Amino acid sequence: MKIDLKKSLFILPNLFTLSSVLCGYYAILILSQHPTSDDFYRSALLIIFALFFDGIDGRVARLTKTQTAIGVQLDSLADVISFGVAPAILVYHWSLSELGTAGMFIGFLFVAAGAIRLARFNVLSMRDDGQTHRPAKYTQGLPIPAAAGILISIVVANTLTGKLPFSPFLISILVITLSVFMVSTMPFRSFKDLRLNWRTVLFISVALGVTVWIAMKNHPSIALVWLLAAYVIIGIIESLIALMHKARAGIDKASERSA
Repeated sequence: MKIDLKKSLFILPNLFTLSSVLCGYYAILILSQHPTSDDFYRSALLIIFALFFDGIDGRVARLTKTQTAIGVQLDSLADVISFGVAPAILVYHWSLSELGTAGMFIGFLFVAAGAIRLARFNVLSMRDDGQTHRPAKYTQGLPIPAAAGILISIVVANTLTGKLPFSPFLISILVITLSVFMVSTMPFRSFKDLRLNWRTVLFISVALGVTVWIAMKNHPSIALVWLLAAYVIIGIIESLIALMHKARAGIDKASERSA
């Protein structure tokens, strides 16, 4: 019996994707019975491992030229579990539970927004022939791994340092804001087809420089919170710049017509 190694390569990226699911699943199990501060930390670390596996499965697929429509769908389903359900349950037990039923619905809002964002991504990434488009420079809406990363980095930083004064009310505002960003049409860099220009280099350099400074002055976990927040801030700034250019182009066209 011969084994076709070329065909078996299709399994490799899916194994990384399923590893991400395993981390998310285990993170949920840890929180299932009266979680402690250590449980919050362990659960957050597992979701960080899930982020690692999610970050390399697509790259493995592209390197081995094994991108498939099934892989895209599986990746999205994995993201709903590892970066939607797991972070929502973590943040609920860690903070939102103090808000009662409202906290439960706010956590669900995060899961729902992430699922909608992933469904839209799947629709936009598919061609008419069922194959996937080449990764674009920008993606619509805040990626769910980035939204989850911000939440769990706050949990980790608060556990290790206790320096982040986040109340359940502030956490609820943050969760709602991230949910809105996920379902918005705001463009965020995907870093999958990165082309460096002066603006990209400037933004990345400033973000990394400030991150190193924060890590040296405070704690690496707080620097991680800033780095992920900087990704969102860059997306907002670039959206505002794009709107300004669009408005200016509209004014110029109106001036030309009136002339």
